[in-house]
Amino acid sequence: MKGKIEMLSRYHVFCKVIENKSFTKAAEELGYSQSAVSQMVKALEQELGTHLVIRDKTGITLTRDGESYYPSIQRIYHSENLLGKKQREMNGLEDSIIRIGTFTSISRNVLPQLMQQFKEGYPSVHFVLQQGEYTSISQWIRDDSVDFGFTSETMSDGLVTRPLYEDEMVLVLPENHPLSSQDSVSLKQLTKFPFILLDEGECSVSLEAFQKQGLAPNIEYKVYDDYSILAMVRQGLGISILYHLVIAGFEDGLVIRRLDQTPKRTVALTWKNWDTMSLAARKFAEFVIKRTPEIVCGLIS
Repeated sequence: MKGKIEMLSRYHVFCKVIENKSFTKAAEELGYSQSAVSQMVKALEQELGTHLVIRDKTGITLTRDGESYYPSIQRIYHSENLLGKKQREMNGLEDSIIRIGTFTSISRNVLPQLMQQFKEGYPSVHFVLQQGEYTSISQWIRDDSVDFGFTSETMSDGLVTRPLYEDEMVLVLPENHPLSSQDSVSLKQLTKFPFILLDEGECSVSLEAFQKQGLAPNIEYKVYDDYSILAMVRQGLGISILYHLVIAGFEDGLVIRRLDQTPKRTVALTWKNWDTMSLAARKFAEFVIKRTPEIVCGLIS
């Protein structure tokens, strides 16, 4: 009984006594013993330093002080109800909005599964996806335009990151390309052909790989969307280097080859301040951290 008494306030119990005009009926409604209800009303009277109710044969009536205090006690009771309702809504993430900064391969291959699975437990949650590249996503996180985002681990200065998985880049060729006969291709060989560069913002993993070897690709196009690049390669407009996860399931009409020097990125979940994120955002972030490696493994295996 003690644990249950602590769950309801004295104001709640007192209002139920007055509504029912009976300690016995209030106790039955609340699931308490009559003595427990009496103790809580007495404790409230001691707190306020006056008698609030009179018990007689006709039932319960308010004293003059009780009549004066009752409207204020009711307001506290109703405020507690509203606060409890909001807490239950928050715990169930009722009508919560989660804002996520993301890039193409995540929003196309990973997030749909994560969101669908999360909504099984929290069906009233809503998602807003803001598409960008590492630089813009990191800035959105700093500006609080999104709750958290997916970035490259190297592009998150001043932010908190949690590595999720490592994604290697592969060579993407149109069918019948001269390099398609090789099992593995060097970056130096790529410099001889028109190149479609994936726009990754200030940190280009593919460009950095060329630069480390003192090479420069023959860039004909710089494109933000991975899947536009796949379509352009199919049309023979050039060759490209894209992430393995992007290509999974979209190999038709393309030739995929390994690179002798494999560029790669570590994809991380990134946020500014965990404690100031909404409850819904924190719960989904925890879910993302737990489930993403398993989803990615299934996509590229």
